[in-house]
Amino acid sequence: MLSMIGLVGGLLLLIILTIRGMNLFIAAPFCAVIVALASGMPLFLGEVNFVSTYMSGFTGFIASWFFMFLLGALFGKFMEDTGAADAVANLIVSKLGKKHAVVAVVLACAILTYGGVSVFVVAFSVYPMALSLFKDANLPRRFIPAAMAFGSVTFTMTSAGSPEIQNWIPIQYLGTSPFAAWEVSLVVAIFMAAFGFAWLRQMVNAAVARGEKFETRQGDPEVPERALPHPITGIVPLLVVLGLSFTLHESLAQLALIVALGGGVATLMVINFKFFHNLSAAVNAGTTGALVAIGNTAAVVGFGSIAKTTDAFQQTVEVMTHLPGNELVGAAVAVSVIAGLTGSASGGQAIALPLVGPHYLDQGVNPDELHRIVSISSGALDSLPHNGYVVTTIRAICGETHQAAYGPVAALTVVVPLVGLALAIGLFSIF
Repeated sequence: MLSMIGLVGGLLLLIILTIRGMNLFIAAPFCAVIVALASGMPLFLGEVNFVSTYMSGFTGFIASWFFMFLLGALFGKFMEDTGAADAVANLIVSKLGKKHAVVAVVLACAILTYGGVSVFVVAFSVYPMALSLFKDANLPRRFIPAAMAFGSVTFTMTSAGSPEIQNWIPIQYLGTSPFAAWEVSLVVAIFMAAFGFAWLRQMVNAAVARGEKFETRQGDPEVPERALPHPITGIVPLLVVLGLSFTLHESLAQLALIVALGGGVATLMVINFKFFHNLSAAVNAGTTGALVAIGNTAAVVGFGSIAKTTDAFQQTVEVMTHLPGNELVGAAVAVSVIAGLTGSASGGQAIALPLVGPHYLDQGVNPDELHRIVSISSGALDSLPHNGYVVTTIRAICGETHQAAYGPVAALTVVVPLVGLALAIGLFSIF
């Protein structure tokens, strides 16, 4: 009982402190200590202790993602400093009109995500263009994280055919393919895209009607009045990243992102070198931004590493993976809850599937249907305030606060996927 109180209390406290804007390098380990102590885990001594467990998760994440964060941050900064992001934004505004700035951001993120680019890297890459678009359209910048997250972690990340790991993890446990249950997936993806965009547009319009507008900040990039490069010089590097990641992701797996981003950065430097405003400053800012972003995320991952070792977490997993009733509903609830506890869609799948997969397959559940439900459900409660992507996008990349930006993010990345999940279960039940 004490372990469960510590787990729930630590998680709730982490969410509250995150929303209140507390530094995650303090908040995450502090809440993790509460969870550890309530579960009887020693802080320093013993084979399994707080320091070694927390730092294992912290350093493990950095080891896996450092080069992606670094190259992604440099790519975004180079797009910004050369004026390529402004050039692409101006092109979109001239073709679609300022009123379509939001849909342009959503589509840019959706294309890159479905092309296999990591959602973290997409955030770094698209933000400079999103900032320019929202500035030109005079829209409240607090909606930029919501627009980027909606295009990245909802109807693209968990859909059939997506190269994102949230669509690939179930394959090894269920013997399915990335295109499992593609018919239902297509219907759900279209629904989520339409429903989510309508909701996002309504929220932005309501904010504008209340008098909200774009506000320039001291930390915004200071690019002098100058001739911008041709928009194609901003599009080509994005296509290089998309093409290389899509081509190499099966043979190189996660390493494909390093190659793809390296290619994008190199392409930007070659074709836009003369347009750099301050290359040295861009490199320094990109490097610093990458370290802050990956550090914030790793701090939350460390909390998840502590939570996963507790008796309360193991008991929760056991209960969630043996829920009675409709098997697809049980699988959806299990994966959603575990993803919420760990703050990770992939983490929720990796923990639940070894138990859920054999259990439901033995009961005759269609593996393709189970694959799609697991994938979609993992992308709902994972987006709670302490989620690494949410923290990185809102704070480190967009420079917003959870108080200002998380509401729209939650609506689009928690509520919309949950409604889409209910639709998928309903369609599988009917057909």
